[in-house]
Amino acid sequence: MDDRKTLQAGSFLTASGDEVKDAEQVKPIQRSADRQLRAVWIATAWNIDWPSSPGLKKEKQQQEMISLLDEAKNLGMNAVIVQVKPGADALYPSQYGPWSDVLTGKQGQSPGYDPLAFMVEEAHKRNLEFHAWFNPYRIGSVKDSDKLTRDHPARQNPGWVASYAGKLYFNPGIPEVRSFVTASIAEVVKNYDIDAVHMDDYFYPYPEKGKDFPDDAAYQRYGKSGYPSKPAWRRDNVNKLVQDIHAAIKKEKPYVKFGISPFGVWRNQNMDPSGSATTAGTTNYDTLFADTRAWINAGWIDYIAPQLYWSFGYKPAAYDKLADWWVQETAGKPVQLYIGHAPFKIGSDSPDWNNPSELPDQLRYNTERAGQIGGSILFSLKDIRRNPLGLKTRLNEEIYASPALVPPMPWLDSTPPEPPADLQAASTADGIRLNWQAAGSEAAYFAVYRVDEGGGARLLDTVRSTGGEAASYTDKTAPGDQTVRYVVTALDRLHNESTTSRIAAAAGPSRVAVQ
Repeated sequence: MDDRKTLQAGSFLTASGDEVKDAEQVKPIQRSADRQLRAVWIATAWNIDWPSSPGLKKEKQQQEMISLLDEAKNLGMNAVIVQVKPGADALYPSQYGPWSDVLTGKQGQSPGYDPLAFMVEEAHKRNLEFHAWFNPYRIGSVKDSDKLTRDHPARQNPGWVASYAGKLYFNPGIPEVRSFVTASIAEVVKNYDIDAVHMDDYFYPYPEKGKDFPDDAAYQRYGKSGYPSKPAWRRDNVNKLVQDIHAAIKKEKPYVKFGISPFGVWRNQNMDPSGSATTAGTTNYDTLFADTRAWINAGWIDYIAPQLYWSFGYKPAAYDKLADWWVQETAGKPVQLYIGHAPFKIGSDSPDWNNPSELPDQLRYNTERAGQIGGSILFSLKDIRRNPLGLKTRLNEEIYASPALVPPMPWLDSTPPEPPADLQAASTADGIRLNWQAAGSEAAYFAVYRVDEGGGARLLDTVRSTGGEAASYTDKTAPGDQTVRYVVTALDRLHNESTTSRIAAAAGPSRVAVQ
C-alpha cells in the first residue's frame, strides 16, 4: 500500500548543534508496506499444536506457547488464530463450560492460571493479532455424556445433545442452544482483549454415509411448519447463530472482528449456476448447511477465509478456480477475503503436494490479487515448523521476508490516530535507536520505516504500544557506512494508519540528526 506524504523543507541538527541543510526533505515520502493478513492456526483440540501433551506444568505450557508465538513472529506472521474452545469446554475460566482436558488431562481441572489471558498478552507483546477460535456445536469425541464432568452443559441439558458418527454435538435446531453458544462467545469478547472471534468449518457435522443427523424431533417442533424443507431449516439455524454472534460481538466491542473459515466450496455449478466450476462431494450449502453467501450479503461477518486445501491441478476443486470464484463472491462487499491453506498436505502421497512450489505458488497467486484477496491463513503452525519441502525456509527468506500490515476494515472504523511526535535517532553499539512520543491514546502500535535517498520509505518493523507516551525501537540491521533516515507512523487496533512523523536520521555513533 503506497501513501505519498510531502514533508516541508528543513534541516538536520547534528549532536554538536551544527545545522546541516538537507534538500531531500522536500522530496515526497513514498511510504510502502504490504497490506496482507499473514496468519497461522494454533490448534488445541487433541493437543495438535499446544500444549504438546496434557498434564504439563504451568511453566512448561507457557514456555511452549511463547515458543510458538516467537516462531509465528519470526515467520513473518501478523496474526495467530488460537483454538480457545475446542469443544464445549474452555481454555479459560468460563460460566459456559468446564476447563478443557487438553490442559491437564482431566476435564474440569484448573491448570493454575488463565491460559487465554496469558496468550493474548504474549501475542500482543509481539504485535500479533489474537483471533479467538471457537467450535460452536462440537461437544467432543466422547460417545457417552456420562464421561463429561457433572456440571458440563451437555449433562445439565441432555435434551440439547445429539449423538452422530461417534461424537456428541449440541443440536443446532434448538433455540436455547443458539442462545447458549452466543452467550459463551460474548463472555470472551467481554472479558478478554481479543482482536477477533473466529469459527471454522464445523457447523452441522460432516455427514456419515447413509446416516442423517438425528434432529427430526427438533425439526417437527421448531421447523416443519415454517420451512419448505429440513435443509432450509438447518441453514436458517446456522444463519441465525451467525447473525446472533455478530450482534453480540458488536454490542460488546464494535471493533472486535468476526470471521469464519468455512469449507472451500459453497455450491457446485451443477446444483446452482452461480456456484463454482467444481465437482466437490461436500459443499457448504447442501451438505454442511452453512450458507456463506447469506452471511456475506447480510454483512454478518467481517472476513471469510474459505479452506482451499486443494492444489492447482486438482480437477474436482482446483485452487485457482475456487480462489477466483471467492474473489467474485466477495467483490464490493464489506467483508475481507482471506484464503485458508494446507501445509499439512505437503509431502503427502499426491504428486501435486510433493511439488515444493505448490503452496508458495498459491501464496503468490493471492499476492498478485492484492486488494481482492486480503491474505492467507495456514493450518497449522505445527506443520510449518517441520519445514516440509522447505516451506518454512521459503517463508522466512522469500515469501514473508518483508513485514506486512494487517488490512484495515473501513466499515468498522476509518479514522486514523495522530502521527507520532518528536522522533529522535541515535547511533548505539547495538544499532540505531529511535525514540518518539505517542500523540493521543488511539495508537495500538507503531510502524517503523527506513527512508532511502529517493524518498522511498520501506516498512522495517512494527512496535506494540505499551500504553504510555514514550516508545522506542532499535534498528539492529542499519548499515554502518551511511546516514540512515526514518519515519514512524501510528496505527490503531483496526490498522488505520496515521501520516508520517518527521524524519529522523543518524550516522555513526556520535551524530544525531532530526528535522
